[in-house]
Amino acid sequence: MLWPPRDGEITDDELERLYDYPDGLDRPWVQVNFVSSVDGAVSVAGRSEGLGNDADRKVFMLGRDLCDVVLVGAGTALVEGYHGVKAGEVRASRRARLGLAPVPPVAVVTGRCSIEPTSTLLTSTAVPPIILTTRAAPEERRAALAAAGADVVVAGEETVAMDLALEALRERGLLRVDCEGGPRVFGTLIDADLVDVLCVTFSPLLAGGDAGRISNGPLPPAPRSMELASVLHHDSALLLRYRKVTPDPVTQGTSAP
Repeated sequence: MLWPPRDGEITDDELERLYDYPDGLDRPWVQVNFVSSVDGAVSVAGRSEGLGNDADRKVFMLGRDLCDVVLVGAGTALVEGYHGVKAGEVRASRRARLGLAPVPPVAVVTGRCSIEPTSTLLTSTAVPPIILTTRAAPEERRAALAAAGADVVVAGEETVAMDLALEALRERGLLRVDCEGGPRVFGTLIDADLVDVLCVTFSPLLAGGDAGRISNGPLPPAPRSMELASVLHHDSALLLRYRKVTPDPVTQGTSAP
């Protein structure tokens, strides 16, 4: 069964309504996007590209259309060959209608400033990237990235604290956060209970091998509850959206009679 129930192809407008962010945000809202094989692999030959299909790529690009900022871990950015988001990679008319900047910046999580100043994230971009790093990162690397045009933000001592990182994005007016991975960033967001929506595509492949899962990080105090928000399918792939379950303030903390 598909939810919402419908006949025929889903339109671009309907897709936008499904995947858009809430109105009137006053804090960062994090939507995480991943693709996985049906046997749980997050990559094929080290990259996620081999898992996607046309529908998954469309939803991936829609995430960039709708967001204020793309959040990604340095490892994923390096392996996947990231550059800055280009105007031709997002739908300008949609972003203008939603009152968004022409292109979103890329915010890179890197505890040791492992991004080089010569990276395409800095040399091939319309807007400067945001480097979310730590006080423990070598000062000369932070300075080199800043000199190359990056907005360098210290968001933690030894590791990047995602609450501080998101606060830095909030201070810059970047509330619609599109997290594109990788597993370590996702795991850290889960641990801090900062995931509002998970969009995950299950590709009809058995990848085998030793690929990791879509999240990898500290064990949270308890699993985070999510509820199914929508189900779509295309060529045997399933595109699922899960929303964070928010505790009822009336019943939270009360005990059964």
